[in-house]
Amino acid sequence: MNEYLKHYIDGQWTDSEGDRRHEVINPATEEVASVVMLGSQADVDKAVAAARRAFETFSLTGKAERAALLARVIEEYKKRIPDIARSISEEMGAPISLSMTAQAGSGLGHLASTLEALNVFAFEESTGKNKVIYEPIGVVALITPWNWPMNQIVAKVAPAIAAGNTVILKPSEQTPGSAKVFAEVMDAAGVPPGVFNLVQGDGPGVGEALARHPEIDMISFTGSTRAGILVARNAAETVKRVHQELGGKSPNIILPGTPLDAALPGGAGGVLLNSGQSCVAPTRLLVHRSQYDEALERLAEIFGSKAVDDPMKEGSHIGPVVNQSQYDKIQGLIQKGIDEGARIVVGGLGRPEGKEKGYYVKPTVFGDVSNDMTIAREEIFGPVLVVIPYDTLDEAVEIANDTPYGLGAYIAGDPAIAKQIVRRIRAGSVFVNSGGLDFNSPFGGYKQSGNGREFGKFGLEEFCEIKSVIGDVPADAPPAEAAA
Repeated sequence: MNEYLKHYIDGQWTDSEGDRRHEVINPATEEVASVVMLGSQADVDKAVAAARRAFETFSLTGKAERAALLARVIEEYKKRIPDIARSISEEMGAPISLSMTAQAGSGLGHLASTLEALNVFAFEESTGKNKVIYEPIGVVALITPWNWPMNQIVAKVAPAIAAGNTVILKPSEQTPGSAKVFAEVMDAAGVPPGVFNLVQGDGPGVGEALARHPEIDMISFTGSTRAGILVARNAAETVKRVHQELGGKSPNIILPGTPLDAALPGGAGGVLLNSGQSCVAPTRLLVHRSQYDEALERLAEIFGSKAVDDPMKEGSHIGPVVNQSQYDKIQGLIQKGIDEGARIVVGGLGRPEGKEKGYYVKPTVFGDVSNDMTIAREEIFGPVLVVIPYDTLDEAVEIANDTPYGLGAYIAGDPAIAKQIVRRIRAGSVFVNSGGLDFNSPFGGYKQSGNGREFGKFGLEEFCEIKSVIGDVPADAPPAEAAA
């Protein structure tokens, strides 16, 4: 069993001021995998003070210095990928093959794309005879979820530091281990004391303290829409900037006449990946009524043949969902779908055959679904797909947009037809015959899926203030205290 009882503050591992221990349960074995000491307001105060001190000097560093720092982080990160992957598999159940590649690899991808963006980013631009300067915001709090731990941590930490900010990271209390390894990476890379701080904790304790703190200038939060609303309310008292990437219920429109043998495997894979625990998963499949029955048959085969197994085994199977609470939520929503008249095509309630322990969920497909059903409205966050028929392309677009979310949308079929509806889809990312993220393209949502954008130069801009310099003072002149 691993113990994470200290925080990383001001360049050193520090005893926690908190006194509450939280057990992380291995979702495959239902045994304790880790124990983390939850932080307190006092821990947050220490981290904020360290970050505020460090900002006075780090904010004045040049682009080349920060680029060199990121390059060192990349080299240290590569060394720790096996440790990061093992921790993710033990604590949230991602199969080790996925943890070694997409899970841990996403962090490396964000570091590389941020370094590339930083090298070409113009921190000054002209507006006629005047200048616009991009400056760091200040002390930034980063609150990240458990489902893609390194993806979300590094997508925030890398651009925040690249822009010259100092940061305080609060990872999910469900995945403290990978965050601790990342702090060790930052330490080994020689990040100056106070520039990067890690405070382990939960939302009501550390999360709320960060959102309310008057000396924090920005909150970047990824998580559920419900939790995002609470963060925004708490942050409003100090009028700090709030950046949010929240929930999703992404539609996947299969254009009429599209060969289903080509279109369905990718969409199904996007739902099954990470046991469905991805905010941008294409969980609402919209298929033309003329192909509806065939789609259900093919999906029954794909989902029914998907192996569910131990996350510590190599392979292409899916693992358990993260914890008992999430398992119970998914089971409740599957039951709700049945109660509201949807038809289970494959999967359903309970654990897969042969799994009597662990939070394993049957890969499940629902047919006879209408878009007003609970399973079509709420984010299930499990390996569950709802399939909805449509008669016209206009109806498909209407169904796709009939959601409080707007994080992602997918279109499969003729690109020329897809082009006609891309601009009509109210979502931050539209994937046309593609299911993969591009770390150089902006990622974020419309509506209740959040605000702001991450990845590449767009993520870098999110962590900058914009200053106008009007008149004869050259924009690249050093501040008075630096010149002195």
